[in-house]
Amino acid sequence: MKRIVLTGGGTAGHVTPNIALLPGLKELDYDIHYIGSYDGIESKLIEDYKIPYYGISTGKFRRYFDPKNFSDPFRVIKGYGQARKILKKIKPDVVFSKGGFVSVPVVRAAASLKIPCIIHESDMTPGLANKLCLPVAEKICCNFPETLQYLPEEKAVLTGSPIRAELAKGNKISALDLCGFHANMPVIMVIGGSSGAANVNKAVRDALPQLLEDFQVVHICGKDKVDNLLLTTKGYKQFEYVKAELKDIFAMADIVISRAGANAICELLALQKPNILIPLMAGSRGDQILNAKSFESQGYSLVISEDDITTQLLVDTVHDMYFRRQSFIEAMSRSHQKDSIKTILGLIEETVAKYAGENVKADNN
Repeated sequence: MKRIVLTGGGTAGHVTPNIALLPGLKELDYDIHYIGSYDGIESKLIEDYKIPYYGISTGKFRRYFDPKNFSDPFRVIKGYGQARKILKKIKPDVVFSKGGFVSVPVVRAAASLKIPCIIHESDMTPGLANKLCLPVAEKICCNFPETLQYLPEEKAVLTGSPIRAELAKGNKISALDLCGFHANMPVIMVIGGSSGAANVNKAVRDALPQLLEDFQVVHICGKDKVDNLLLTTKGYKQFEYVKAELKDIFAMADIVISRAGANAICELLALQKPNILIPLMAGSRGDQILNAKSFESQGYSLVISEDDITTQLLVDTVHDMYFRRQSFIEAMSRSHQKDSIKTILGLIEETVAKYAGENVKADNN
């Protein structure tokens, strides 16, 4: 049986693409293991899938001054030793890394053991963790055509991001019943990430009186961000967070208002959902802004700057998107970034076969 180690963590965006690969890997008869941090979000998300999980020490590489910058390198060194010991025990044929700082000691340890690694970069420009892994990677997958210029040409592959297959299997009627909506009125879906987005939430709620004249609005607003004063507003349904119901809400939505995290927008592309992106401005390295500009330039999205948003601008952009939605759907349907799981699984199989062949040659010599 072929064996693979998956790694990545720190945020859900570094884990859910790995989860999306699980059914395909199982069909290809892989024995799957996961290496993550001791108590990161990845340990909780992977728990449901009954996959052997190994926690290691990890530290964050910060570009700003922080006292932890002096202690975290020692945690990374410790994690490298732990990862090397785990990999020597598991003996995987390949490692697939979705990034995040936990992946650095795993990928570097695998390289020291001559285990091939495939890594995936979600954002337009490589993050620091992946930059540290690029030199030892066999292949580097990415989401955006623009990213190819930042990667070694012989290693880079435009794949898109793996998206959970169940997201495409939603039931619109179930979502209409869940929200108490009518089938004869279009629906706007608003989603700001797992922790919500305060500025997006406010902008949407300020625009509700005008939006509800022509649309119904389902708003996934984040933990503790439900507005109790709007609970009885007709045509407006709020959720802190949805899990199993997400696929149904996607099926119901005619257009989506979203942040521009890489995984979020790749889900919109895979589902061919016309969308308005409001990228995170503060507290990021600018990746959401670049992600949004790329999708806008490819004809997949309309973009509103968080700094420029007004009620009237949001309302006008929603109407513009709705009336031109078919052109956005057609542009997304032509994308080469939608078959990401098939493409990545192909790369994994090719890499395993290549190194198996090299090992046979080495044994014969």
